[in-house]
Amino acid sequence: GNQSKMVGSRTFFVCSLLVLCGVLPWCNAAFSRLEIPRSVRASAMSLREAVSTKSSTFTTSPSLRLRGGEDMKAKLMELGQEHLFEGLSQEQSDALLSQAAALDSQLPGGLSAYISTARKLLLESKEGVNPFEGFVPSVPTGAKLQVGDEEFMDMEKVGLEAASEAGFVLVAGGLGERLGYTGIKVSLPPYLAERQMCFLELYVKHILAMQAENGNKRKIPLAIMTSDDTHQLTVKLLADNGNFGMPEDQITIMKQNKVPALIDSDARMSVKDGVIQTKPHGHGDVHTLMHQTGLVEKWSSSGVKWVVFFQDTNGIIFRALPSVLGVSASKKMDINSVCVPRTPGEAVGGICKLSHSDGRVVTVNVEYNQLDPLLKTTKEFAGGDVKDPATGNSPFPGNINILVFGMDRYKTVLEATSGKMNEFVNPKYTDGTKTAFKKPTRLECMMQDFPLLLPADANVGFTQLDRFVCFSPVKNNIADAKIKGEQGIPVESAGSGDRDAMALNAKLLAMAGAKVAEEGVETNFGGIKQTFTPMVILHPSFGTCLSSVKAKVSADADIKISARSALVLEGDVRIEGKLELDGALVIRALPGATVTIKKLTVANEGWVLEADEGAGDDMVAMRGYDVNKKATEEIVISEAGTHVIDK
Repeated sequence: GNQSKMVGSRTFFVCSLLVLCGVLPWCNAAFSRLEIPRSVRASAMSLREAVSTKSSTFTTSPSLRLRGGEDMKAKLMELGQEHLFEGLSQEQSDALLSQAAALDSQLPGGLSAYISTARKLLLESKEGVNPFEGFVPSVPTGAKLQVGDEEFMDMEKVGLEAASEAGFVLVAGGLGERLGYTGIKVSLPPYLAERQMCFLELYVKHILAMQAENGNKRKIPLAIMTSDDTHQLTVKLLADNGNFGMPEDQITIMKQNKVPALIDSDARMSVKDGVIQTKPHGHGDVHTLMHQTGLVEKWSSSGVKWVVFFQDTNGIIFRALPSVLGVSASKKMDINSVCVPRTPGEAVGGICKLSHSDGRVVTVNVEYNQLDPLLKTTKEFAGGDVKDPATGNSPFPGNINILVFGMDRYKTVLEATSGKMNEFVNPKYTDGTKTAFKKPTRLECMMQDFPLLLPADANVGFTQLDRFVCFSPVKNNIADAKIKGEQGIPVESAGSGDRDAMALNAKLLAMAGAKVAEEGVETNFGGIKQTFTPMVILHPSFGTCLSSVKAKVSADADIKISARSALVLEGDVRIEGKLELDGALVIRALPGATVTIKKLTVANEGWVLEADEGAGDDMVAMRGYDVNKKATEEIVISEAGTHVIDK
């Protein structure tokens, strides 16, 4: 009886609702037997598949968003896209129209807005319009924190409290191809010595640790933006590992869509074999998706006041985020960009205050290849992108694309713009007429351009920190990293990310009162010269930032760690007495257990880094070395309660 009611004018709505909610156990079978259009059935089944993952997943289901009564072919003709149908059979034409309808539903403002914007930007490109025409750059105001000083510790305290009212967004649309790895980058291990832990697990554990430090007053949500390349692999990684301990209702996955590719300055869409060719739109889509999925509204209603955007393989950033959140909360900032001191000419954008002759003022990132020519148009910076004699760095802080947004302003702007981002185009022309392209282009958008949408009274600034505490991305293969090292540029490889994270952990312990050897072991793996200080790995469950690490080390603790040592601390481990290490030591306090060290001396052969080309092992190959664990003192406590080590 209920099945018969599903057939009729509301077939699509009811079927989709039942499939989406999973209300009826026989829904799949019943749905497959209904005499309804194949496209509708496929759309609803696609939606069911999209939401059947353990965590909340948002993908675009093409036919579900068809705009009823709209003649898509007539619309395409009006947009000057007649060429799309040349030589197509009826079946191919129908498929293309279905694809066009899907694209129309996905794009803010639909295909009309996309083509209109494309024509405007392509005309400006053809005419050589300077997007910075009339703007004068100046150094913006912002916070500059020194790790460990009084201001830093104050901001970290405020930020740890603010974290309970934050939501985190991971931009994870990339594969590891540049690293010589075919999988998703978030599945890579940040530490070779703890290779069972991947970047995604590290981030989840940091969020759960901050949540626990606030007494688990509320669940801190995590959203992940994926792409066609990474979506299924990300879903599988989470499912295979039980979401790394994070409850299913805490995670949302949003899949990014592609946009039509364009073949000429008339913004005609590229087509091949009856299929509209598409290309990635850029990571600015994360803002569009936050709006389209309703996540901003959901988070805002649940009490989220801060939205933190972070990248896929910058593993050390969570050590700095509490202090950055503290700055945002203290100064009531609408947008706070995390920055590092920037070397002139470095391939890192600079945060600038841009003042226009018509009165407009905006603080925003200027890409490194645009910064030098922009500065040369001014009297104050006529030399271009050069060093400030007082600091040796660029006067403009380097943007690392870690952003903290105030929810109120973020939500208001997204509602006003319907999630549409500022876009740009970068065509490669075939000749001087600037009408045809060497290869199809597309509109692009960047997440850091959001300030361009803000009103004049918005509070936009930055927080600058030393690079060692916030920025060591893993993105270059060993050969490219070698070249960068020879040029004196940060190599940003798997090996440098590993080294930098362990060095930071050692520094945090030292700031907490430990005597950690400052000298290290000089290495040259794959032509990349690095100094490895003691290999210290502090899991988020031990401490996520300096304040939490200090809380685990008593004021009268006596800790000595030699230069050749390796130390892994996981869970609720407290050091209240003497710890002397010359070798390798691993202490794991599993959930529910507390380990208190009163007295412990360890001396063994320890761990040694050895050159290794990693035949058959991508994790070793991308570093050029392996960890030979010759001897390890390992203490693993799984029984609940307090356990004292005194020997």
